Amino acid sequence: MSDTGSSAHEGFSADERAAMKDHAQELKKAARRGSRADKAAEAERDVLAKIAEMQDSDRIMAERVHAVVTASAPVLAPKLWYGMPAYALDGKVVCFFQSAEKFKARYATLGFSDQAKLDEGTMWAAGFALTEVTAEVEARIGALVKQAVS
Repeated sequence: MSDTGSSAHEGFSADERAAMKDHAQELKKAARRGSRADKAAEAERDVLAKIAEMQDSDRIMAERVHAVVTASAPVLAPKLWYGMPAYALDGKVVCFFQSAEKFKARYATLGFSDQAKLDEGTMWAAGFALTEVTAEVEARIGALVKQAVS
């Protein structure tokens, strides 16, 4: 078989490999924790520490998203997911914040997994680009998160 060069698979990018390594470390760390309350408290500290590491614009948005999600849906537990702040119900991620910096993207993203109950007809949004978190955006995030866990 001849290789045309156009079908070469390069595999995962360095950023994707780093995210997978982050996830493996998160799983190992969670397995070592003690009681359920200890795990929850440490998971929230991990999320807040990850947010604190972000660049200014991403950090500001992540802090506001964290505040809105935890206030709007207290049943969601903060946790790290592939190195990103995420919020889970019964251990399964419902939504997450992806900083623009992490994957060198143009904007940060608020994403929802298939666990989120956002179904609307035969097509609905599962991710939202964020360039700024205004009062209007906070209200929309709060409504989406409430709907996601209802």
